[in-house]
Amino acid sequence: MIVAATGLALLGVAVPVIATLAMSWHLAVRNEQQRLDRVATLALERAQATMDEATGVLHAMQRSRLAPCSPAHIARMRRAAMDSAVVKEVGFFQGGLLRCTSWGPTEVHVPDDLPPDAVGPDDLRLFAHVVPQISGGRQMLALHQHDYNVLIDPARFSDLVVGPEVGLLVRNAQGVVLSERSLSDEALAGRMRQRQASGRDATHLFSVVRRDGWVVVAGEPVARAASGLPRQQGMLLPVGLLIGAVAVAMVILAFRRRLSPTGELTRAVQRREFVVHYQPIVRLADAAIVGAEALARWRRPDGTLVRPDQFIPLAEQSGLIDAITDQVLDAIVRDLGPLLAAHPCLYVSLNLSTADLRSGRLLAVLARALEGSGIAPRQLWLEATERGFVDLAAARRTIEQARQAGHRVALDDFGTGYSSLQYLQGLPLDALKIDKTFVDAIGTGAATAAVTGHIIDMARELGLHCVAEGIETTAQADFLRAQGVGYGQGWLFGKAAPAMAFIELFLAQQASRAAVPVREDDADP
Repeated sequence: MIVAATGLALLGVAVPVIATLAMSWHLAVRNEQQRLDRVATLALERAQATMDEATGVLHAMQRSRLAPCSPAHIARMRRAAMDSAVVKEVGFFQGGLLRCTSWGPTEVHVPDDLPPDAVGPDDLRLFAHVVPQISGGRQMLALHQHDYNVLIDPARFSDLVVGPEVGLLVRNAQGVVLSERSLSDEALAGRMRQRQASGRDATHLFSVVRRDGWVVVAGEPVARAASGLPRQQGMLLPVGLLIGAVAVAMVILAFRRRLSPTGELTRAVQRREFVVHYQPIVRLADAAIVGAEALARWRRPDGTLVRPDQFIPLAEQSGLIDAITDQVLDAIVRDLGPLLAAHPCLYVSLNLSTADLRSGRLLAVLARALEGSGIAPRQLWLEATERGFVDLAAARRTIEQARQAGHRVALDDFGTGYSSLQYLQGLPLDALKIDKTFVDAIGTGAATAAVTGHIIDMARELGLHCVAEGIETTAQADFLRAQGVGYGQGWLFGKAAPAMAFIELFLAQQASRAAVPVREDDADP
């Protein structure tokens, strides 16, 4: 009886422990497989984004009308390479010669009969192993189209933060291997080149992801899944099931916290993943560009862009908005500093957060950022929304100090709040921006259409400049112009675009309008 009882007791302890150990191993392997799947998917998105950006540089250079290999042409190629996170060098070919690159002029003979490793649409040719003729160094991947080529570091196609035990292989639609990384394990490297589907063999785990012809293979040793087991197994005593459940709950909680929106946004701030796009603001009388609104975009590591309305509310709630605003300001000075210094007629507007209006701390940051930049304070407008006036007295103090420093202040999204008239009468503003809601209603017969005229009349009575937002049709522009609205922005005049696209648009308009330039007082009420 004693022996039987002891046996049952041992069995009662052993069964849950053994079952838990088996389940722990199964879950560990599954989690590693899912992690590999995510890594492979991110690598594929990175490869697509890399190729898209490189071909975009090629297309932009082919649209250039500058004299081949002139100083301006070489400067344009150099700027294209510097502005791109992908392209290392841009080259121009003519008559079998590499005439010049983003490094400068040259005369290097390049055989034009070399077979490409892959061919794409519109004579896009890919060469997988190219040694730069001018700069030298390690082998690059070259994309050649018509008279131009760009060189890309193959590592860009798989540039992800993963452990050294993870191998990545990237192939394009024609089977050309564009990048291999972390393949010091020759056994893993060989298996990855042959692998066609996700899964595992005796020694390795694999993830194979395919999309639009791209193929990414990620692999790692199965032993990687066992690295965390000893500690877990040490805790699996007769009460292992309960302890295991608590441990799983803790892991899930930590995982969720790490992947929570706030955690992801925090890491984005730390990695400075925010870029700025610029939407033109024009004088409605003749559509001349007089300014731009700076709009933050969150560029994730996979290259996708997140609009501000999807992360700004969370940033304000979590207290991260100050850091994001500072990064936007840094980008404005870096992106448009020389252009603003050279064109005093131009200005850029920066959106203020509720916290900035309340504390006024941004004013000191603005002063430091503009010092030595060549940008006049009146060229940096500040935009505040009604929801930012939680503390009206503090907001008034901040606005007064900003105007004393030389900045102009506009009330953004006017008409969407419940106390707009109070703000117009009680705050020292320079301009108001009519919200897109009212612009959309023009000509529709909607009830809000009648409000637009009243807003314009109020602004005129108070001596404020008017900027209409969201103009998308000529009819809307004509109506606003006839009502005396001086300025506008919207897709009719241009979408928000990266700095280089905005600069090129502005300079092209300046060149075409040389006889009737934008005057400085057009942007300085």
